[in-house]
Amino acid sequence: MNDVLQQLLGYFSSGGYVMPPLIVATIVLWWTLGYRMMALRRGSLRSPRVMADRYLAGKLPSNEGVLVRVLHKGMKLRDQALPELRRYLDDAFAQENSEIKKYKVLITTIVLVAPLLGLLGTVSGMIETFDSLGDMSLFSQSGGIAGGISQALITTQMGLAVSIPGLIVNGILDKKQKQLEIEMAQLKDYLCGPTLEKATSSA
Repeated sequence: MNDVLQQLLGYFSSGGYVMPPLIVATIVLWWTLGYRMMALRRGSLRSPRVMADRYLAGKLPSNEGVLVRVLHKGMKLRDQALPELRRYLDDAFAQENSEIKKYKVLITTIVLVAPLLGLLGTVSGMIETFDSLGDMSLFSQSGGIAGGISQALITTQMGLAVSIPGLIVNGILDKKQKQLEIEMAQLKDYLCGPTLEKATSSA
């Protein structure tokens, strides 16, 4: 365990001053991705229409998931027989719309900036390499040519290691967000439509 820790510390120290921001970016990125994963839980595998029918039958579970929560809010507003129900539904669903978009901009920023930080470390490492060549110092306290090349490669690798998985996971979450937005709009239409009134009267 100590050997692994020493290797990791050596790896991070070889990357130079760019590594601490990249480590912080990695921690923030995966925390925000985890938050989005939890925020984008659907709550049910059924379609919005089936969920509404099950709600009327008293078979829908408690407030777990985005669609379940907005359905509870929508049904409560609909039971009040409010005029211009859609306007009230827009206000009620706005909180959930905001929640499923939370940290999206931050994640995109980190995914875009991480490779640039890696490139900055690459340039810094190459500068050190050329300085060592100019001074003919193959080995120095800062690492010389070997240290400069090592820093250039490590920071590039770290920047890509942060960006690529984040880009893939964020793309999956964005698709899930868009699907949820479509289903929330469908649920809103169903709550405002005449079909649910027939289902309510028959229930």
